[in-house]
Amino acid sequence: MTQWGYALSSEEHRPGDIVRFARQAEQHGYEFVAVSDHFHPWTDSQGQSPFVWAVLGAIAEGTDRIRVGTGVTCPTVRTHPAIVAHAAATVAALMPDRFFLGLGSGEALNEHIFGDRWPPADVRLEMLEEAIDVIRLLWQGGEQSHEGKHYRVENARLYTLPDTPPPVVVAAGGEKSAELAGRCGDGFWNTSPEREPIEAFERAGGGGKPRYGQITVCWADDEEQARKTAYEIWPNAGISGQLSQDLPTPAHFEQAGQMVTPEQVAERVVCGPDPGRHLEMIHTYQDAGYDHLYFHQVGPDQEGFFRFYADHVLPAVS
Repeated sequence: MTQWGYALSSEEHRPGDIVRFARQAEQHGYEFVAVSDHFHPWTDSQGQSPFVWAVLGAIAEGTDRIRVGTGVTCPTVRTHPAIVAHAAATVAALMPDRFFLGLGSGEALNEHIFGDRWPPADVRLEMLEEAIDVIRLLWQGGEQSHEGKHYRVENARLYTLPDTPPPVVVAAGGEKSAELAGRCGDGFWNTSPEREPIEAFERAGGGGKPRYGQITVCWADDEEQARKTAYEIWPNAGISGQLSQDLPTPAHFEQAGQMVTPEQVAERVVCGPDPGRHLEMIHTYQDAGYDHLYFHQVGPDQEGFFRFYADHVLPAVS
């Protein structure tokens, strides 16, 4: 049976609003929320980017039941995996058995800020795999050291640990990253309804593990207004492939977005008030093999989205 979640878009919302939306998602019966971990928004029009670990502490206090995860954190360049291990352990201790750590290989948009080299894709995956090893090592407790190709940890001990380490869900869009997720992760994460990465994940050891899929939507009473909002706020939906990983600043994404048409964005973002179109996309993800689906509503009208999905969408699939 599919579990339903809600995306907390750090790129669009201030920290207090993110906490409020997490509470509303819990009140509406969603089973999990995922909060993005960015240093920059994709574009200036999105306008926000609070520090996710501070926000997670507030969410822990502001909710009681709902599961909460990062969607997703990059533990390789901007943040050393030992620091991610420390932060995640603390959040997991604040919300026992409710936190899960989503990890991915990141984008230059967020990871270049110290002037470090942005590695090619194969090296980034190598770094991610080693980072996961470091995180799990520190979660074992006790004094730990690690001397690897990319990371060094010397006599480090996490004194504050949860009773149970949080699950690690690994984001993957291609075969190599999906195999890494199956080999090293407790779950799979993607934003596209493709079957092939899930098959690679399962072959590599992911059989029976949860598969998370993000569906981006823009509900509004008027479809044309929804399309306009999606294009103005989330043009990066139309930017795919390696470009989305290598562009370093929001200004670059805005320039690339000028080459994207509203129609191209609408192909990736479900726009408007027709429940059938939202249900069609949900079924596409389910048919691909996703069993945890969560919704990212583009734009300011989150309350309208909650009402629309409660009244017209989720009753048809629950």
